[in-house]
Amino acid sequence: MPDLLPIHFAPLQGYTDAVYRQAHARIFGGIDTYYTPFVRVEHGEIRRKDIRELEPENNRNVPLVPQLIAPDTEKLEQIMSLFIAKGFTCADINLGCPFPLLAKRHNGSGMLPYPDEVRQLLEFAVSRYPQVRFSVKMRLGWENPEESLALLPLLNELPLSHIILHPRLGKQQYKGSVDLTAFEAFYDGCRHPLFYNGDLLTVADIQSVALRFPRLAGIVIGRGLLANPALAAEYRQGEPLSADEKGEKLRRFHAELFSQYGNLLQGGDLQLLNKMKTVWEYLLPDADRKARKAIHKATRLDTYQTAVNQLLRG
Repeated sequence: MPDLLPIHFAPLQGYTDAVYRQAHARIFGGIDTYYTPFVRVEHGEIRRKDIRELEPENNRNVPLVPQLIAPDTEKLEQIMSLFIAKGFTCADINLGCPFPLLAKRHNGSGMLPYPDEVRQLLEFAVSRYPQVRFSVKMRLGWENPEESLALLPLLNELPLSHIILHPRLGKQQYKGSVDLTAFEAFYDGCRHPLFYNGDLLTVADIQSVALRFPRLAGIVIGRGLLANPALAAEYRQGEPLSADEKGEKLRRFHAELFSQYGNLLQGGDLQLLNKMKTVWEYLLPDADRKARKAIHKATRLDTYQTAVNQLLRG
């Protein structure tokens, strides 16, 4: 088997916030770096929530890379000023987000069909902030994989720390399957350290990708870790956690999320209940269906807690 690759936690809007990252790092670990959900400029401003998420006191003992999404250099500069003010010396530029509302404004993977815009954005970033180590998270393209291949000469000449490639098209969002043939074409021509991202749900999935692409520099996992928070730790130790150990960690993890979100959120029981339900949109998808249904149907915190306790002790 190839050497173990570093595992990085991909950002997912609405899920991998500072509370989640701290709890995961403390209880499960196995992650080299966590990426923030992208920071963006809305109506001329950066959301206060996004600023709070970057505060050092909210990310203690969590190796963090902030991510930005911007359709132009003006917005990038506004966000980078915030990152630098918070003490960050690295940043990830999102050219992968597939959500149509953002993509149609040339954000994320919606910029990939416009190589001149990509060049302008990236060249500005690396020249304006030479003290910052930039990486790029991207997809194969919006419409076709040739879009990413057309960008390779530009990407190769820029002083990027690494590239994260998710081998789907933007227009697919998360549907269909990953295109490993198209990933291989990019991999063959990429001169930067390349990280693989996409559809890694088990240790065997990680090992299979690492075996097929032996020059990979890292693995980036999002939904797979939300479903099984122990996945990175299990990959590192080469075997699954025992049922007892995983159950104990999951109970601690849930208790910490419940407590910390309860302290943070100001909207009362219903807001906390709805926030905790989002955790279960991905967590333990193969768990008892009846118990998962009871969690999602709960209308009060006490019935929610009862349903969770039954599932995690079942």
